[in-house]
Amino acid sequence: MIVVLGMALLGVILGVRTARKRNGSGADMAQYAAGYGIAFALVGLVISLVLVRLV
Repeated sequence: MIVVLGMALLGVILGVRTARKRNGSGADMAQYAAGYGIAFALVGLVISLVLVRLV
């Protein structure tokens, strides 16, 4: 569970940074944060499932 939350947080941070770099508004930052957060959480879920299966 920690892996999923950590990856989601990392995705949110990267999403906000990307939107700021592209001179986006607050709504753009929120949308990028949500999109990246969801995508990274899914990757974290896959990593978590692989780790559980291997251990």
